[in-house]
Amino acid sequence: MKASRVVAIGLVAAAGLWVASGYLFPHHPNESQAAVRPGEAAKEKLFRVGVMDAKREPHGRTITLSGRTEAFQKVMATARSNGILTDLKVRRGDEVKAGDILAVLSDEAREAQVMQAEAILTQRMAELDAKRRLIEVSALPRLEMVNLESQAKAAQAGLAAAQAERDRGMVRAPWSGIVTDVPAEIGQTLSSGKEIAQIVSLDPMLAVVEVAERKLAGIKVGDPAKVRLVTGDVAKGKIRFVSKSASPTTRTYRVEVELANPDHTIPDGITAEVGIKLSPTPSTRVPRSALTFSSAGDLGVRVVNAGGVVAFVPVTIAEDDQAFMWVAGLPDTAQVIVQGQDFVREGQKVDAVNTAEGALAAAN
Repeated sequence: MKASRVVAIGLVAAAGLWVASGYLFPHHPNESQAAVRPGEAAKEKLFRVGVMDAKREPHGRTITLSGRTEAFQKVMATARSNGILTDLKVRRGDEVKAGDILAVLSDEAREAQVMQAEAILTQRMAELDAKRRLIEVSALPRLEMVNLESQAKAAQAGLAAAQAERDRGMVRAPWSGIVTDVPAEIGQTLSSGKEIAQIVSLDPMLAVVEVAERKLAGIKVGDPAKVRLVTGDVAKGKIRFVSKSASPTTRTYRVEVELANPDHTIPDGITAEVGIKLSPTPSTRVPRSALTFSSAGDLGVRVVNAGGVVAFVPVTIAEDDQAFMWVAGLPDTAQVIVQGQDFVREGQKVDAVNTAEGALAAAN
């Protein structure tokens, strides 16, 4: 028993010495030394990310608003005198020119009044001519000339009034347009102000939208705009009016876009989307996938600085352009991470490589 105990103690001691020899006498082969060289070890540990060179440039973003088309002019022609509607010369859909007769009311002795006024004027002018000769030879006082001239002018005024009353029996188009409604009928007794026909001017046509006060900045008269109708048709025009007074109920501002409509293809009152390009602002174009959130929940992009270190830059969206986004907040030039941005953190040193996606973004 004593001998076996000595052997066991010897084996334990030998094992302890063998283990301790690794710490007391470390052995590093040459190939292991090369594998742990500081520069190469650090290089192998760098995470590779794809970057694109992004430059800030002036960009005019486009806002799209829902609205409607509206006729440039719209009026309801009404009777200007009392009478019976004896002739209706238009119907719905007719095109009329300025001055065309729309309807005729019964005479109501208007023509007779004109004839009477003409006779009175003829009499007054004859009296004036006859007595002027007597006044010139001093057969009549010169004060009589003033009285005669006054009577002649009064007769002229009476004739003009009778002719105006006769003309009120004919309803004329105030300007060129399309007849869209005819609420009157032949034989109907009309009074002054009674509606006869509605006329709409379709050229030019207006596209009307209501703009919120926050989006009003940058919208100016004369700026171009694109209008897409609910039918799919697209038209281009210019802003002709920007209201300076907000609607008391909606707190929005009326904006009108003028569209050429010579063939009357754009109807009145149809739903339309109006795209208005705002004044250019400094923005940077980046892929939509490059946007990410910081640990604090801020929207932004991760960039690589000159030392290859990752940094987070908060941005605000200027415009959503489908596959790409226009953002504000980046410096003039920046290397934006477009691949691997969600797998790195701020302050981390990375291996940045320009990607094909970055080259495509720069080309577009």
